[in-house]
Amino acid sequence: EPKRKAAFGSVGRRIPYRILHVISQDGESLGNMHRAEALKLMDQHDLKLVLLCENAEPPVYRLMTGQQIHEEQLKRTEKKKANPKAGMFKELSFSSAIAKNDLETKTKQIAQWIEKKYHVKLTIRQAK
Repeated sequence: EPKRKAAFGSVGRRIPYRILHVISQDGESLGNMHRAEALKLMDQHDLKLVLLCENAEPPVYRLMTGQQIHEEQLKRTEKKKANPKAGMFKELSFSSAIAKNDLETKTKQIAQWIEKKYHVKLTIRQAK
């Protein structure tokens, strides 16, 4: 995964592929073109080439401004924060004879965990 993180950060002139599929700043497909043509287009419009999809044939690059790159990075970090990570779960167990105030306290704790995007597992034991 470190390469995937660097892929969006790979902006500019160092393009290892000979043929690219280029998307304009507005999102229109400009089709497949040679690396030199794409670089010339990038220089003419004072934009940067950003790798979007490395696995496609040919790889997909998009012409973007610095502001667009920054906004896209912010979106990706927000999306990453919103997705709960595997292993981010909390487990809580309590007796069926729990006192009312203890139940309220644990309910508040559960609500806080859910707000933080944790998976919550509850176990209720039967009182003796």
